[in-house]
Amino acid sequence: RVNPQRAAGMSTSGDAQATRPPHQPIRRICCIGAGYVGVPSSAVIASKCPDIDVTVVDISAAKVAAWNSDRHPLYEPGLSELISQTRGVNLHFSCDMIGPLEGADLVFICVNTPTKAYGLGQGKAADLTTLEAAARHIVRTASQPKIVVEKSTVPVRAAESICTILRANERPGVRHTVLSNPEFLAEGSAVQDLLRPDRVLIGGERTDEGQEAVQRLVSVYARWVPKERLVTMNLWSSELSKLVANAMLAQRISSINAASAICEATGADVSEVALAVGADSRIGPRFLCASLGFGGSCFQKDVLNFGVPCLNLPEVARYWESVVTLNQYQKYRFADKIIVDLFNTVKGKRIAVLGFAFKKDTGDTRESPAIDVCRRLIDEGALLRVYDPKVASSQIRLDLNQPEPDEASDAAVLTVRLLSCEGAHAVVICTEWSEFSQLDFGRIFASMAKPAFVFDGRNVLDHEALLRIGFRVRAVGKRLDCGGV
Repeated sequence: RVNPQRAAGMSTSGDAQATRPPHQPIRRICCIGAGYVGVPSSAVIASKCPDIDVTVVDISAAKVAAWNSDRHPLYEPGLSELISQTRGVNLHFSCDMIGPLEGADLVFICVNTPTKAYGLGQGKAADLTTLEAAARHIVRTASQPKIVVEKSTVPVRAAESICTILRANERPGVRHTVLSNPEFLAEGSAVQDLLRPDRVLIGGERTDEGQEAVQRLVSVYARWVPKERLVTMNLWSSELSKLVANAMLAQRISSINAASAICEATGADVSEVALAVGADSRIGPRFLCASLGFGGSCFQKDVLNFGVPCLNLPEVARYWESVVTLNQYQKYRFADKIIVDLFNTVKGKRIAVLGFAFKKDTGDTRESPAIDVCRRLIDEGALLRVYDPKVASSQIRLDLNQPEPDEASDAAVLTVRLLSCEGAHAVVICTEWSEFSQLDFGRIFASMAKPAFVFDGRNVLDHEALLRIGFRVRAVGKRLDCGGV
């Protein structure tokens, strides 16, 4: 079990540091989990540390096969190029869950930790089933001491659970060390975030073994990350820092989206408000773009994870839950605006939805605002035509619970390009893909039912140009069609 005083960095009677020999360099790394965190992290390490052998293991044979092919299971700018340079050299993908782990000096745990969909903590707490399974697999497999690095986003003190499992099952003379090394990757820029990180956090126990493990991991990142950006701390600070960072970013998005509703009610322009507010050096301009809400696998889950330790602090828990509540409100407010402006009914009307990923430069649809918007419109009887440059039609249908259509049917969801706008009553922008601002909206207008509407959920289009063409334009945080000052 983790000694809470030592993990927290408090002094104890046995903390005197003896002179220790130089730590052994990391030569082999095993990464458990071939997903959005594990693969980019492993590819960058393999690229920057050619003397370190990195193996990514996963129980999904299909996923491993895809990474070993030229058709990778996820899109991330720059990732395919890194893999092509390192795969088969010092980067490997395998379903062998024993050999690579047994030979590794360090093991990254990069498994999914979704919000629980059942039982105690449903809808709020993280489901740590896969994390626990990874810890049990490590201690069952490893006959030599390992540095076990918790990289998955987890609630505070999850490392204590990992340590408890390891300590209870370790073989005689084999003692593993647990570190926290949270990722701060934004999908769409994950490779760049890894190559030029703002900071790398590494948390460990305040013991000789813990601090040696910290320094061994520091030595890996030090190959390309400036020394001043390598920040070491205790386990709990490292875990909590990840959650607080994402919670505060989500809070900024919900704050500007709350302001967007006020702007629409008063005639203010949220883009102008964001410019003025962001010019304040104490605030800054980032994450002040009003939209139809945040999505992705991290923000909502991490805000809710952040609230779970606060269950004995009800005011604190309610504060953070309000960030998620406002985000849900923004999505449904946007969808309801479409319905109201289309004369209070969308039944039988064709609506072209451009963008389905939760943000540009990724194919990830987890918690995408587009899902809630589309479901609301489908429930009201709309006929949707959905297009996204990186999301497969099958994934869109899966997320919207729509079956594959018969060839002769007029199904609620189809995925096509510009033709998706033909005959539509409205065009709805749900993802800020750059290509959408380059579309020929004059041609699109000519093909649509009149009056033709554009609902810009990301404020990425030239609204004045659309008005001149003849569109009725609605945008988040703006009153474009009503005159005034």
